[in-house]
Amino acid sequence: MLELRDLHVYYGGIRALNGLSLRVNARELVALIGANGAGKSTTLKTISGLLRPRQGAILYQGQDITRRSTDRIVAAGLSHCPEGRRIFGSLTVQENLRLGAVQRKAGQELATDLEWILSLFPILKERLNQAGGTLSGGEQQMLAIGRALMSRTQLLLLDEPSLGLAPLMVEHIFGVIHTLKQQGKTILLVEQNVHQALDAADRVYVMETGQIMLEGTPEELRHNPQVEQSYLGK
Repeated sequence: MLELRDLHVYYGGIRALNGLSLRVNARELVALIGANGAGKSTTLKTISGLLRPRQGAILYQGQDITRRSTDRIVAAGLSHCPEGRRIFGSLTVQENLRLGAVQRKAGQELATDLEWILSLFPILKERLNQAGGTLSGGEQQMLAIGRALMSRTQLLLLDEPSLGLAPLMVEHIFGVIHTLKQQGKTILLVEQNVHQALDAADRVYVMETGQIMLEGTPEELRHNPQVEQSYLGK
């Protein structure tokens, strides 16, 4: 569904991605792990058109989207749930969710999808008319994921969904991620909670300094000495 080929991305004169290549197959959950500053969030921003590579290509469902605008990328079925949630605090929960469907035509399908998302996150149903900025951190993360899903995404980019959340809320968020995977969603997950990422993923890439250093199944990487020492605390 997604293929990145030899991406080189810069912030001014600083190189953030250095020949990065990876793939995500349909109905697969792929995790991207690595230390802070490795280039994980930069990778997602580049896929969604927020950053432009100086070199390389991004193929989505066989089409080159490297130079497409972000709105056209979203319309094609790719949605980005960013690090830090980035919800609209002055808008209600319902308004935030409906903004996720701005590329879609109004109709019964929107109502059906809204009900589906509220079934994933029942607490949001109780907060529909509440301003997004008054929600807890975990509830805001639920709202950010729900907003991304309202675009009827075919490929969901999830950036650090557990960041700053209490352990019980992390378990709940990853329970929803497992449900989405079981329902056939394709997901590229950036996550610093390596144990949760390995539990959720079909395949894993390990990034360092803008490059992919390791690739494998969760089981393979759990027994890799480099991963054990650097990320699993062994």
